[in-house]
Amino acid sequence: MMVFILLGQASALSPLVRLVCSLLGLLTALLLGFVCFFFRDPNRAVPPDPNIIVAAADGLVVSVEEIDEPDFGLGRRQRIAIFLSVFDVHVNRSPVAGRVLKTAYKSGSFLDVRHADASTHNEALAWLLETAHGPIAVRQIAGLVARRIVAWAREGSLLERGQRFGMIRFGSRTEIFLPATCQVLVKVGDRVQGAATPIARWT
Repeated sequence: MMVFILLGQASALSPLVRLVCSLLGLLTALLLGFVCFFFRDPNRAVPPDPNIIVAAADGLVVSVEEIDEPDFGLGRRQRIAIFLSVFDVHVNRSPVAGRVLKTAYKSGSFLDVRHADASTHNEALAWLLETAHGPIAVRQIAGLVARRIVAWAREGSLLERGQRFGMIRFGSRTEIFLPATCQVLVKVGDRVQGAATPIARWT
C-alpha cells in the first residue's frame, strides 16, 4: 500500500520537477549568454589621421573638464571620463600610439562609477604613456559591480592607437588625461566606441 502512495506522490511531483529543471536550464543558458556577450571583443577600424586621439573604451561620456592629473604629477589636464555599463564592451584600448612609461595601482572603494567621488575613492589602475606629443595618462576605475581590473600590457610596452591593453570586468569607468593644447571633439552625453571614435585631436 505504501509503495502505491509513494508512486502516486512521485507522479504528482514530476511535472513540478520538470518545470524546476527547465527553469534552471533556462537560467543557466541566459547566464552563459550574458557572460559571452560581456566578454565580446569586436575588431574596430582606427581613424587613419595620426593626429586623432581615439576613445579608450566603449560607453557614455560623463565628464569633460580640466583637472589636476592625480597619479603622475602631470599637472592640469583635460580629463575625458567614459562610463561603461554592463552592456558595453569592456576591453580598453590605447587612445594614442606610445610607450607605457609607468603604471600606478591604487586600492580603494567600489562606489558606483557615476558617483562624483568614484574617481578619487575607487580602486584604480593608471597608465602613463609617452607619445610624440608628450605624456598622457589613462585611468581604469573599478565600479560597484566591477571588482577586477585586468592589465594585458606592461611597463615598457609599445602600444599602437586602438591597441588593446586591458579590461575592467562588469561595469566601470575609464578616464583619459590630455594636454590642454588638445582639441576635444566630444561632449558630455556622447556615446563612444573604443579605438573607433575620435575624442580629441593633437594641435
